[in-house]
Amino acid sequence: MADKLKRLRQQILLNQIEILLDSHDTPALAQLLSQQRSSDIAEITELLDDDQRRLFFDVLDKPTAAEVLEKVDEATRGQLFELLTAAEIKTIISELDLDDAADLLAEFPQDKHEELLKSLEPADSLLIKKLMSYSEDSAGGIMDPVLISTSEDATVAEAVNKIRAAEIDEDFYSVFVVDKDGKFLGDVRIRLLLTRPENTRINDLIEPNTIYVLADDDQERVRNVFRDNDLIVAPVLDKNHKLIGRITADRIIEVADEEAAEDLYTMAGTDPDELDNVSVFHAARIRMTWLLPCLIGTGITALVLIFFQGKFGLGNLARVFTAAFAFVPMIAAISGNAGLQTSAIVVSGLATGHLAALKVSQVFNREVRIALLVALSCGIIGGLVCAFLLNYKSPESSVGPMRIVFAFGIAMFSAIMVATTLGLFLPFLFRRIGIDPAISSGPLVTTANDSISVAIYMTLTLMLVQ
Repeated sequence: MADKLKRLRQQILLNQIEILLDSHDTPALAQLLSQQRSSDIAEITELLDDDQRRLFFDVLDKPTAAEVLEKVDEATRGQLFELLTAAEIKTIISELDLDDAADLLAEFPQDKHEELLKSLEPADSLLIKKLMSYSEDSAGGIMDPVLISTSEDATVAEAVNKIRAAEIDEDFYSVFVVDKDGKFLGDVRIRLLLTRPENTRINDLIEPNTIYVLADDDQERVRNVFRDNDLIVAPVLDKNHKLIGRITADRIIEVADEEAAEDLYTMAGTDPDELDNVSVFHAARIRMTWLLPCLIGTGITALVLIFFQGKFGLGNLARVFTAAFAFVPMIAAISGNAGLQTSAIVVSGLATGHLAALKVSQVFNREVRIALLVALSCGIIGGLVCAFLLNYKSPESSVGPMRIVFAFGIAMFSAIMVATTLGLFLPFLFRRIGIDPAISSGPLVTTANDSISVAIYMTLTLMLVQ
């Protein structure tokens, strides 16, 4: 119900905006947009053409324009970069937090973002460059370098005065404590600063077991650290244990969405990069990068069938091949999906950290038992279906339908076990060698499963009917 009301409200808002845009009533448009959330404005911006977007950004105040530019999808943002002037982009970027500004500048070509960096305040430009030096998927790439820290020998009064004097727009929940060399010692919760005498030394209030992350940690690991420890904020340290930034829970929510989307795209055989451009040719090129190897893989499956057709020869065996061929799609589809189920469970577990601490042998023990039950069930049910269809079609056939049924049942069982084994071990293998485990659930591996399962089926059929 809430979703329906939201969609209705957005549709009404879109209709109002379109009327004002058509009439070029900019004062009324500015007043209407000033009453809306930036997230709603961003969604509507994605639906407008370039001329309408131009009017939008003419009437939006700069802070709101900055939020909208940050929240629209990458394809729309790319179009807005072309639409807005360099001066406007500079003004908008200056309104963003430094970590968000670094994310946006990373989407620009090298020459353009260098120009923009030079136009910013030197201190901000230096911090943004530092953020951009880290991998975008690392803790350093998603951290906010603006924080509040104090020395261990300061008093509560000095720490509070530092908070009051700080120019920081976002909420903060603790004050980080460093030694004279800038090395991280722990943090002090705000509630302690509010409840302790002013002359209390910070050193007496430090929480020494503060959980932190390193700048080079993958954002997936950072997300798991937040989830496992119910964190609101975590300090980011460099390799020398010096405090260089912080990550807050709202940023981790964004990371979780990004990681989930990336895994989904990879498992489906595409790439998030197709969203950074509205061109259908760009999207088609990215998808074909995945589909061409799959086309080659299905060609290999066809070669397998052609090879076995020659082995079956003529006469009675040729009729066996024709009958057996009808069940090839069933074998390939069921075994491929069984392998996909296993790999999806393993990939999800590795991504969330639920399986990261387990040994491969433990996961193997569980998944193999599940696979045995699934393979046995599919083998029996598939064999019964095969027997029914063969007898229904040609009950008096002399091509040995029961042998085909027997071959089909064993092949179904064997193919599912092989596919499950691949689905189980490939994510661990890919993770070990530094490849995204989600690729093991993609169409490439599914296509390989097809060739293997068909080869098993036809081999068993040939052995049993000769």
